[in-house]
Amino acid sequence: MAAAAEATPADSPSPTSPSAVPGGGVGVGRVRAWLLEGLSDIAKHQQGPHAEPEPAGHGQRWWRVMCLTGVDYFSTLGYQPGIAALAAGLLSPVATVVLVIVTLAGALPVYRRVAGESPHGEGSIAMLERLLSFWKGKLFVLALLGFAATDFLITITLSAADASTHLVENPHFTSALQGREMLVTLVLVALLGAVFLKGFLEAIGVAVVLVVLYLGLNVVVVVVGMWHVVTAGHVVTDWTSGLTAERGNVFVMIGVSLVIFPKLALGMSGFETGVAVMPHVRGDASDTEENPVGRVRDTKKLLTTAALIMSGFLITTSFITTVLIPKRDFEAGGPANGRALAYLSHEYLGSGFGTVYDFSTIAILWFAGASAMAGLLNLMPRYLPRYGMAPHWARAVRPMVLVFTLVAFLVTWIFDASVDKQGGAYATGVLVLMSSAAIAVTISARRERDKRWMLGFGVISVVFLYTTVVNIVERPDGVKIGACFIAGIILISLLSRLARAFELRVTSVELDDMAARFVRDMASRRLRFIANEPDRRDVAEYREKVQQIRYDNDLTPEDDFVFVEVLVRDPSEFESVMTVRGQVMHERYRVLSVEHTSIPNALAALLLHVRDMTGSKPHMYFEWTEGNPFANFLRFFLFGQGEVAPVTREVLREAEPDRTRRPRVHVG
Repeated sequence: MAAAAEATPADSPSPTSPSAVPGGGVGVGRVRAWLLEGLSDIAKHQQGPHAEPEPAGHGQRWWRVMCLTGVDYFSTLGYQPGIAALAAGLLSPVATVVLVIVTLAGALPVYRRVAGESPHGEGSIAMLERLLSFWKGKLFVLALLGFAATDFLITITLSAADASTHLVENPHFTSALQGREMLVTLVLVALLGAVFLKGFLEAIGVAVVLVVLYLGLNVVVVVVGMWHVVTAGHVVTDWTSGLTAERGNVFVMIGVSLVIFPKLALGMSGFETGVAVMPHVRGDASDTEENPVGRVRDTKKLLTTAALIMSGFLITTSFITTVLIPKRDFEAGGPANGRALAYLSHEYLGSGFGTVYDFSTIAILWFAGASAMAGLLNLMPRYLPRYGMAPHWARAVRPMVLVFTLVAFLVTWIFDASVDKQGGAYATGVLVLMSSAAIAVTISARRERDKRWMLGFGVISVVFLYTTVVNIVERPDGVKIGACFIAGIILISLLSRLARAFELRVTSVELDDMAARFVRDMASRRLRFIANEPDRRDVAEYREKVQQIRYDNDLTPEDDFVFVEVLVRDPSEFESVMTVRGQVMHERYRVLSVEHTSIPNALAALLLHVRDMTGSKPHMYFEWTEGNPFANFLRFFLFGQGEVAPVTREVLREAEPDRTRRPRVHVG
């Protein structure tokens, strides 16, 4: 009683080839081909946060790469002072000092450690992926991807909303665009999506120009603002008097600042990107991809310099905006809402300088959105395809751009294109990623038995977790959006993996010398393999297995067999290389031992490899598995075991559609 099957990886048509485009007319076919063109043109060529690493010895100077981080990190100056003023009022400068302390004493050491342990730009998510295994690790990474998607998407929508605020509030455009903030924001998001549909390659050179121009203009605004503070001495007196009357003594101010701190967390938004851009840091000529000492050292310089620059700007801008701008102007609809520094540039430097400042702010905010889009397009394909949890079209740039653009439209509409309303969601994404990084380095320090750093990072983790929880409680929009992304990612991922359950998942097969000798010895005869689930591995087990297979399939004593045993590793992995080791058990029975994530996939891949190696169709013999078929399928889906025989045949059938070339499967 034999069920037969046969298979081999045949060359399948490219998703963009004409044969891959189903009917529906030439026009529909062309649109489909255009959408699926270039599965990773950005991932291969872009200079963005999640791009392919530069070859060892190549890349850019660290300060230039810092500007790529800066389009995300430094652009928050466009809205951070206004958010701080709304959250803390007169206490804003003191609360900002607390933020800076947490940045320099908490976030910076964490990400310097992350840089040392992920020198190829994988970041904290990859660290946790390595530290956690099996399905718990995969599901945790999927959850973090949901918050990362929240972070990047809100970066796009919040940056576009703030850019539209700067444009609408500019005196030259107010009359024409007043009340059309939603439309302007949607146009900016659509423009961003259109550029990526056309093909967008981030350039570090553009980032350098934008960051240098933007920071230079901010230096002018800060210096002029400080001059007005010094020359009009009463503003400082008024501020200190109001602050004392409002908060009392210094200890109360510090305590309230700690409570307010979660609302200011946007000022720490650039660290994850700072690690992600590591592959573009040149480092030393002696660096290798295995040990890029110079790259790590210079990335730490990048992180430290960016943190110090941003800290200086955060303190000074928070101070001048608080003492020079009336509180009512920060409120919704006020001229300083979402654009406090732009307000000062118009107020003290005139319309011409203010307009230049507005357009520099709009440019860097838009470029921050472009950086976030590039991050999304490369972050998801980095993990999901490896897990078998992404549809094939998710590898193509343009469909993903359309999906992310439509989601950005939805988020913009939900939050009414408001910077203030999106601040909580953005902070949630940032804080969850920073908390995960702190936890990752704490676990890493614990495994290295470094008690001093383990304790320090543990304290930092507690601070970030506290900040995250408070932010979620006070502004639950972020976790709601994150939860939606997590639910969507997990649902789509599991459905995708289910749809790809019978896909051949072995990237290559490597036989050791003994295994190759077994196959060559059998090549002159009929190739017969017995699938065996190893138990005691004694003489009786192999002898009884051969007898059972001979009896079930009417085979003669002269028929030659080789056993194949598969040890399941982490079944949550999807694709991997398979190594086959040959050994002789009890001086008589030849055994091929395989380690893989799925028994049926390993057996199918071995049969296909042997067929291609020898030119003959191999045969494999199974016994039926006892138990409920549905329960066995779930065991296969989750744990790589279960109903082995029919699943092996199905994997072979999908991999090799030509029945005449398909290895044969026998079940007794």
